[in-house]
Amino acid sequence: MQTQAQRPTGAFIGASWAALLSGVMAYLAGLWNADMPLNEKGYYFTILMYGLFAAVSLQKCVRDRLEGTPVTGIYYSLCWVSLALSLTLLGVGLWNAQLALSEKGFYAMSFALSLFAAVAVQKNVRDLSLLPAPQPEPEQGA
Repeated sequence: MQTQAQRPTGAFIGASWAALLSGVMAYLAGLWNADMPLNEKGYYFTILMYGLFAAVSLQKCVRDRLEGTPVTGIYYSLCWVSLALSLTLLGVGLWNAQLALSEKGFYAMSFALSLFAAVAVQKNVRDLSLLPAPQPEPEQGA
């Protein structure tokens, strides 16, 4: 089954990148300013990086399957498990953290925004890579 890729609009591309950058930067700024031990900051940073990788990998697997590109069942399953594990680890970490509820909500929402935006950016990059390069218009001349 072959799907026809459509060029994403410039507005969607820009919004996707803006959401990814704002989500990741907000999360990292929160960690930078947090009053927690360095090892706890490292835990939350690692969960963010793991979650971003898992979300992008899962989106790629789903898209590959839709386009008929073979994806092994084990890798597809590992992508789902990794995404679920990153969400679970964040949830457990925030549940047990000595943070105000507003801080816990901040980390959860910036994490969710980052994952969603990473999937959107990866989709845009893939869509743009599948499209043929635009051809220059022939000159109208005398």
